[in-house]
Amino acid sequence: MLDALEQFAPLPLQEDYDNAGLQVGLTEAEVSGALLCLDVTEAVVDEAVAKGCNLVVSHHPLIFRRLAHITGENYVQRAVIKAIKNNITIAAMHTNLDSAEGGVNFKMAEKLGLANVRFIGSQKESQGVSGGTAVMGELPSEITAEAFVSLLKDVFHADCVRANQLLQRKIKTVALCGGAGAFVLDTAIQEKADAFVTGEMHYHEYFGHEQEIQIAVIGHYESEQYTIELLKSIIQERCNGVRCELTDVCTNPIIYL
Repeated sequence: MLDALEQFAPLPLQEDYDNAGLQVGLTEAEVSGALLCLDVTEAVVDEAVAKGCNLVVSHHPLIFRRLAHITGENYVQRAVIKAIKNNITIAAMHTNLDSAEGGVNFKMAEKLGLANVRFIGSQKESQGVSGGTAVMGELPSEITAEAFVSLLKDVFHADCVRANQLLQRKIKTVALCGGAGAFVLDTAIQEKADAFVTGEMHYHEYFGHEQEIQIAVIGHYESEQYTIELLKSIIQERCNGVRCELTDVCTNPIIYL
């Protein structure tokens, strides 16, 4: 099954800093069920055990940096220990799935109802699969900046949207990059997008773009939450008969008070 996921989003599409792919366990075991999640925590491993799933597929890697030791001193180490004790295999599809055609950014575009979706920014190809850092598409009709912000809040269940000065012209073309996508902002401007949507940006990156482009930052978790639906569709299409469960655990560590 991991082969099927990696055929859709080959590991060479991932960024150099990333650690996608097999994280914990063995690939030879027959899959009793796959639990799909954004992040792996102890609660997610417990959920996999309770649901009879011996495979957890996440978007964010549980093991992002090398582990010098495994003593249970943090949630990553504790989740690894719990997974090994319960014979749970863990794999991650991260920036390779962000980048792949039909991947995370395309899923965001689908949720917003964008048409004519295409890659923008740097692009590459691996094993016949095209990849790119971001996408751009068109809304069904022009809408005001206020309506666009409301649309984002509704679609992505965002408690708030961080935005720069609201555009005084209507929005039609939208550039998207899930997660931390501030590096795409200049490309979105060059491509003449009316709006740019991402998960997180730093304070100073908002400056200097008033009435140039509508920046809308919806939250890292919020921007990538539909990745589990994407993973499910890939597995069901390519691995007929494998039971897929979407996690019931909200792993978003950020709350809005």
